[in-house]
Amino acid sequence: MTDTIFALATPPGRGAIAVLRLSGPGTETALTALGAGGLTPRLASVRSLRHDGRLIDEALILRFVAPRSYTGEDSAELHLHGGRAVIEAASTALIALGLRPAEPGEFTRRAFQNGRMDLAQAEAVADLIDAETEAQKIQALGQLDGALSAAYAGFRRDLLKALSLVEAEIDFPDEEVPDNLARTAGPVLDALAADLRAALADSDRGRRVREGYRIVLIGETNAGKSSLFNALTAREAAIVTPIAGTTRDVLDAELMIGGYAVTLSDTAGLRDSEDPVEAEGIRRARRRAEEADLRLWVRAPGVGQGEDPASAFALADDLQILNKADLGAVVAADGIEALSLSTASGQGLSELHDWIAARLARDLSGADFPAVTRERHRRRLVEALAALEAGRRALDLAPEMAGDDLRRAADALARVTGAIGVEDILGEVFSSFCIGK
Repeated sequence: MTDTIFALATPPGRGAIAVLRLSGPGTETALTALGAGGLTPRLASVRSLRHDGRLIDEALILRFVAPRSYTGEDSAELHLHGGRAVIEAASTALIALGLRPAEPGEFTRRAFQNGRMDLAQAEAVADLIDAETEAQKIQALGQLDGALSAAYAGFRRDLLKALSLVEAEIDFPDEEVPDNLARTAGPVLDALAADLRAALADSDRGRRVREGYRIVLIGETNAGKSSLFNALTAREAAIVTPIAGTTRDVLDAELMIGGYAVTLSDTAGLRDSEDPVEAEGIRRARRRAEEADLRLWVRAPGVGQGEDPASAFALADDLQILNKADLGAVVAADGIEALSLSTASGQGLSELHDWIAARLARDLSGADFPAVTRERHRRRLVEALAALEAGRRALDLAPEMAGDDLRRAADALARVTGAIGVEDILGEVFSSFCIGK
């Protein structure tokens, strides 16, 4: 990394201020050329920035000296006035001085490569920037602080402890080591396997906090799903008519309930249809219902449970919405919690909101930091557990056969933080970053 990069760290467009970030070995040279050389590190200073004899701006400059910077390199921030002409003039000057525009995530990638953070912490930077709810912020800050990295380091430490017992017996057969030393690794591996299974069982929690909890409205045509969708989103997002089959596609809305991000989906009414457009909408509705974290089964008076195609998708942990309560009673299906509601009068809407908030708190809060916040982490855990279980089986048969499996498990865990095998996953990690971070 011999080149020096720059990027706008504030949103593009007109604003009160704009911050240009610089990083690389040419940072001090560039500052000197602009008329801001020799600044005291970490002390904000006002300087007149000039290039080719022309004033660019009166700017506030912050200089950071390697390795005490975000990237671990010499770096600086130019706090400019936020007009587009100022930003363009400063950018043009930096390019003329040999700097190049940064690629998405390049500042954080350099921070990782210079040892300022591991891969899990780098992912947390992106999550913190994207955080829209308190829960997302807390999870990202915990990961940035090293909670997830510490969890995987603990898994790997236990695994290496077991591996050392196995290899001690193999490598020093003639030395004074206890008989069957390798087999004493069995309880360690059993406990670790239980921890990995628990982490995988809890893997949806981190994903749901980060990406949003998926709630899908299901039910037959004219059950009132779109009216409920509009009531929960507090806007006329879905078209509502008395005509059966009005909704023909999945309509999503992003909400925040109880401090958690929620994706609420309105779907086509479930019924048999020969209309190819409606049939495709129904197919999508069924698929979305199967993928949902929670299904709200909307039912209206006059339709029995056995006559409602949505009954095939509603699970015991879902919620029945006995809708249109102002028009008549709906008999609740056995085994699924029910709530009476009327979107016309507003009856039950507050109770539904509270019920969903309590459900989110139950499913998404936890005493421990989640060991999985991304699909990449889950895949590595699956690999590690499979290799560990293979090693555990080999241990009972021939200890010398267990070593390779246990090393594969340790490698899989190390890939989460980027301790090994990092090149093949850098693109996956940094592709979602914004420019300037």
